[in-house]
Amino acid sequence: MDIDELLRTSKVIAVVGLSSNHFRPSYGVSEYMQQAGYRIIPVNPAESEVLGEKCYPSLEEVPEKIDIVDVFRRPEFVPAIVGEAIAVGARAVWMQEGVVHEEAAAKARAAGLFVVMDRCILKDHARLRRGA
Repeated sequence: MDIDELLRTSKVIAVVGLSSNHFRPSYGVSEYMQQAGYRIIPVNPAESEVLGEKCYPSLEEVPEKIDIVDVFRRPEFVPAIVGEAIAVGARAVWMQEGVVHEEAAAKARAAGLFVVMDRCILKDHARLRRGA
């Protein structure tokens, strides 16, 4: 699988660290992906609802199948998020620009998850949409 195939075959994106603050990158990226037709599930214990969707305190509390876990948290939080992503059977972990954790990525890959690190899902989706 590659990034384009992942984006074409995925429907549900759980966004860890999604904020209701319109000025945060997590909000703008998630709003774009929602408008592009993806189901966005906010995961943030400090929020109750974002982008019109119920917010969950953890991945393990999300009641539906997750395709992509999109991570908007600092690298030190990534190992725990990857552990949850593996536990809930997500297909992929996507670490946004500036988020890199090689050990957690290796653990995710070893568990069969597709891993993207240090890339923006919005930019990759826009490129795919343009056919570039």
